[in-house]
Amino acid sequence: MANFRTHITVAAAGGTLMAYVGWQAQWWVAPQALLVIALVAFGGILPDIDADRSRSIRLIFNILSVPSLVLGVLLLQPWLTPGLLLVACGGIYFSVRYLASVLFSRLTVHRGIWHSLMAAMLCALATAALSYHLLAQPAWLAWSHGAAVLFGFLIHLSLDELFSVDLEGARLKRSFGTALKLGDGRRPLSNVLMLIALLVLTPWVPPWDVLLELFHQGSLLWR
Repeated sequence: MANFRTHITVAAAGGTLMAYVGWQAQWWVAPQALLVIALVAFGGILPDIDADRSRSIRLIFNILSVPSLVLGVLLLQPWLTPGLLLVACGGIYFSVRYLASVLFSRLTVHRGIWHSLMAAMLCALATAALSYHLLAQPAWLAWSHGAAVLFGFLIHLSLDELFSVDLEGARLKRSFGTALKLGDGRRPLSNVLMLIALLVLTPWVPPWDVLLELFHQGSLLWR
């Protein structure tokens, strides 16, 4: 499989291309283009959230601890005194950064459900929902953020499959087919839980008609 450096380098390059195309099409300005690059790069390492003791899982939960902390402040500030709020935020950061990563590594299997198209869709929808509701971004921009994570996620899965092909020996390695797949064929329960998560998340995403309009604009751009 591709290593951490390959994943994040290729994803960052893909993010740069996506950001440039969107900037040329006047979908976003330069600061927003930088965020698109960051989201594609993040999506490019996100599938390895199921890899125990990897650089990816440490970096992923380091990043996730920041929006979790911001969300905690927004939700708890009206109810807690400054002292209690500081303690609560410290607990949130510690829980996401350390406890959640340990729990996640024990409950997941590498190249399982998180290396699948279902997981890619879940992460994309979650990003769009958070951008729309938590960051109060316009619907079209929130969908763009979700698309950026999806693009990076697909880059990761594609790289893993590409590295499963032994060109010199003209053969497929045992890992072939374990990344770019719809779901986890060996663990049906994981598929059910992922599908439930998708259904629960669906009402929170930005309006779908905006996404369809983005698809229409994108098709016109490539003609």
